[in-house]
Amino acid sequence: MTFSIVARCKKTGMLGMAVSTARPAVGSLAVYVKAGVGAIASQAALNPYFGINGLKYLEQGMSAEEVMEKVKSEDAEFERRQLAIVDNEGRTAGYTGTDTVPWAGHYFGDQFVVAGNMLVGEEVVQEMAKTYENSTEEYLPLRLIETIKAGQAAGGDKRGRQSAAVKVFDKLPYPIVDLRVDEHENPIEELERVYEAAKINLFPYIKDLPVYNEDK
Repeated sequence: MTFSIVARCKKTGMLGMAVSTARPAVGSLAVYVKAGVGAIASQAALNPYFGINGLKYLEQGMSAEEVMEKVKSEDAEFERRQLAIVDNEGRTAGYTGTDTVPWAGHYFGDQFVVAGNMLVGEEVVQEMAKTYENSTEEYLPLRLIETIKAGQAAGGDKRGRQSAAVKVFDKLPYPIVDLRVDEHENPIEELERVYEAAKINLFPYIKDLPVYNEDK
């Protein structure tokens, strides 16, 4: 019922995720990102602990693949789940359970993973991956939005559309972009509109927030 991308920017090291689905508030439980650690998507019959514990395991030094196997081992119903992981080194992992609703699957790219379930078809994931790989947009938040927009254009969630979110961290413990559309007939287009509003009234403010020395 969801399509998403988790990614690490090769140039900046930013970590982020963008997602859309045909339920309200997809950003509340599907999105897990931490600066210098990784990004995790938990979806299908989602398990929040895939993201909560997954980030903890990444921070402890596990690779994306090791984390995936670890969280699966802790969940007896993992075949109903779907997850995608990129760690701070750009390593990727992902799993689509055998009991997820078709079409369901994922794609591994260079420091990114695209995943989806309950989609109109495989073309959704294919178009998302192609869009991310061929994008000329260098700023990760915009590239992520561009990618889920391509997924929606390819058909997206076969039940329709309702919510979307994008969340990106750079080097600080708070996000540089954290935007959600929780209930809208065209959520990705609305997410783009909110992003443009945030460029004027939010992002300049974020740039002036305090930056502490985390080593103290």
